[in-house]
Amino acid sequence: MLFNIMNKLETNQNNYCIILAGGKGRRLWPCSRAEMPKQFLDFFGNGRTQLQQTYDRFARLMPRQNILISTVKEYIHIIREQLPDVPEGNFMIEPVNRNTGPSVSWAGMKICRRNSKARVIVTPSDQHVTNEARFADDVLRALDYVGEREVLLAMGVTPTRPEPGYGYIQMGEEAKMESVYKVQSFVEKPDREFAQMFVDNGEFLWNTGLFLADAKYLVKRINALFDAELKGTGVIDALNMAQGAEQTFIDDKYSMYPNISIDNGVLERTEDVEVMKCNFGWADLGTWHSIYECKKRSDTDNVLIDTDAVMRESKGCVVKMPHGRLAIIHGLDDYIVAEHDNVLLICPKEDSSAMIKKYLNDIQMKKGEEYI
Repeated sequence: MLFNIMNKLETNQNNYCIILAGGKGRRLWPCSRAEMPKQFLDFFGNGRTQLQQTYDRFARLMPRQNILISTVKEYIHIIREQLPDVPEGNFMIEPVNRNTGPSVSWAGMKICRRNSKARVIVTPSDQHVTNEARFADDVLRALDYVGEREVLLAMGVTPTRPEPGYGYIQMGEEAKMESVYKVQSFVEKPDREFAQMFVDNGEFLWNTGLFLADAKYLVKRINALFDAELKGTGVIDALNMAQGAEQTFIDDKYSMYPNISIDNGVLERTEDVEVMKCNFGWADLGTWHSIYECKKRSDTDNVLIDTDAVMRESKGCVVKMPHGRLAIIHGLDDYIVAEHDNVLLICPKEDSSAMIKKYLNDIQMKKGEEYI
């Protein structure tokens, strides 16, 4: 009994987490803005931002000193304020945004220097989990799994609707643990017709963006991707330097990395990729439509997000207003009504992400950065 307890404690010390917190969050514009993206907002009025909730979730599963935060220099002051207990050496401050591939590579090397037995989970900072106990069980089982083999393990959940705003993972043959499968294919954000086919097929899972690996194997796979493009630059080897000189080197050389995501650059190009089929109640709160699908609705099928509103002859709407504002809405079906600072957005909920992206580009060109 004592041996099992001590072994569990030792295993826990080997568990690490990389939280990716550098995104712009533009799909939830205008409430998510360039200077204050959604991960730093108490979006639902529950007292904790999405970043803080993500940190809390993993702090229950591993030592707090094993949680690293990856972000860009524009947001580091916000993160230091929201997570004051994070050691300074656990911040990965990118001078320029080079997507998740380089940032995970850098964080992985830092973790390997600390612990040669480390296994790591990489997570976005803005996800919604409804069953925390089941989530904890799945993550701990997954960490044990990757700690014993060279494999990249994604976490997927059974889709409940044809959501075009999510990525999908096709399951292949069963792997070496219950509910773990070889990955047959990845599909990025299909149109609604294909998303419906995936739901009906039964072989596809939503891609949560959570994935795990032994830290040394993760770095090996990522650096193999970058080796050809960075050969002779010394960039990869130099990231293994002592902590004191590391940030100076990053500030000077980080822009040499290609702009590539961990999904497209590594997971989709590696044979040893598997997926765990999970059921912990998940949503990517990155779009207005996903918020509508996962949040509690009123009797009229509307979602009011920390908002005071009177709704008449309206249904299927998402409404987000600033505190102190009262919204009176009559005769709207399946719309988004969102106001923040100097922007009011009113648009159809269906496939709103593509519409917002189009308008953001137009507004940035015609009106300037103050509205972005």
